[in-house]
Amino acid sequence: MKNLWQLLPYADISGKLHMDLDNSLLDRHSQDPSSPSILRFYRWSPSAISLGANQKQYPDRWNAIAQAHNLDIVRRPSGGRAVLHKGELTYAVITSADIHRDRASEFDDNTFGRKRSHREIYEYISGFLIQGFAKLGIDLNYGKAGRGYIHNPSCFSTATNADLVIADGRKLIGSAQVYRHNSVLQHGSIAINPDYKLLTELFQSEVPIVGYQELAWNNHRDLTTKLIDVLSQSAREYFQAEFL
Repeated sequence: MKNLWQLLPYADISGKLHMDLDNSLLDRHSQDPSSPSILRFYRWSPSAISLGANQKQYPDRWNAIAQAHNLDIVRRPSGGRAVLHKGELTYAVITSADIHRDRASEFDDNTFGRKRSHREIYEYISGFLIQGFAKLGIDLNYGKAGRGYIHNPSCFSTATNADLVIADGRKLIGSAQVYRHNSVLQHGSIAINPDYKLLTELFQSEVPIVGYQELAWNNHRDLTTKLIDVLSQSAREYFQAEFL
């Protein structure tokens, strides 16, 4: 039996509008558990720094940097640390926080009848990203955060088990979540062609990030379109979804 999903059109609008829309979609899903799950891809215009919902402070100098580089500073509804949304593609998945029975056994034969951990839900949702990038010839694994993660303002400076890294440990995708009733919003940043100079200026250290453009084995002219096509198909297969 197919699961009903909505694949929303690609959008390139301001970070505030994106976050307002994600928040609204999560609200709608949480109030009607029978509503379809949602997948969407988008970019930020203008480029932006997004802050995690619980990230209380950020360096004062970021205001001057943001003004100089025409960056918005926007707060996300999800957790995690700061992300620079420039040269990247953002994905958002809104779905039930219950792992579907038809896939739960792939993670743990004893998951039935108990509440799933946030880590299990991260791994379940992130499976479509791993599967999609495997089709592109890129193997991804979960990162492991060091002890200083919580004190680091940059999402891409450390890789938690919610993030996806290549073999040398550099992060390709950083993700975060927020739960509302029995619904979850997971969204993340897929690096394509990172602005390494700006990242260093923001976080005052080299950021171990890699872009898809560097890893791509072909020279597809529009990498964003290619990624959306491959990851949408991967989501259709992985979630056994029928897109409305």
